[in-house]
Amino acid sequence: MYRARVIPCLLIRGNGLVKTRKFKEPVYVGDPINAMRIFSDKEVDEIVVLDIDASREGREPNYALIEEMAGEAFMPMAYGGGIRNLEQVRRLIRSGIEKVVINTAAIESTDVIREAVDMFGSQAVVGAVDIKKTLFGGYRVVTKSATIDAKIGLDEHIQNLISAGVGEIFLNNVDRDGMMAGYDVQLIRSITQKVNVPVVVCGGAGTVEHLSQAVSEGGASAVAAGSMFVFHGKHRAVLINYPKNIDF
Repeated sequence: MYRARVIPCLLIRGNGLVKTRKFKEPVYVGDPINAMRIFSDKEVDEIVVLDIDASREGREPNYALIEEMAGEAFMPMAYGGGIRNLEQVRRLIRSGIEKVVINTAAIESTDVIREAVDMFGSQAVVGAVDIKKTLFGGYRVVTKSATIDAKIGLDEHIQNLISAGVGEIFLNNVDRDGMMAGYDVQLIRSITQKVNVPVVVCGGAGTVEHLSQAVSEGGASAVAAGSMFVFHGKHRAVLINYPKNIDF
């Protein structure tokens, strides 16, 4: 029987592992290599690693760090951050990454997605979308760590990514990032009902029930979380964890 994937999402800044709230105030929470080893030991379904500064700073991915992390990953690993061209995708795949997560570059053009899909297949390319709620209750697409309004409609952008051939959509809710108060299930459902590719949702998970709601009520194919898997208790003590025997 099919079971939705449960995916830790690790944020990288420099050579450290950090966690944010609403994409702001990154707090150092540990060594990414050690975190990867622990998550491998816990036999997680998959893992996503995002460099939160690479695209905003206009720099290359940190290939040395990525390769070292991939070497410790005994699960499928996806990487995003600073990816702008096919040569970078090729180098990342050679480093041991199963999937590339493309966000900022796809705002201006989906060419790199089309090229990567042609070369490696749609299963290796994830289209990431960062969203924020507007004052009028709608949603806007943002980019470069949510510092810039992409000036494109959410539905339009998602359809552009799908038309370019992405194997799945990674939907990251800026307003709920790190808050651990639950996903925006209504938004998730409004998207999953319109698309024919898997949707991975991130931003808001604090309990197993939140994960379950995103899948059973929202129709998500996979649920990703950061704070839920690196913090413990009301004082947010750093403790890497991963729920066992999740059934939804």
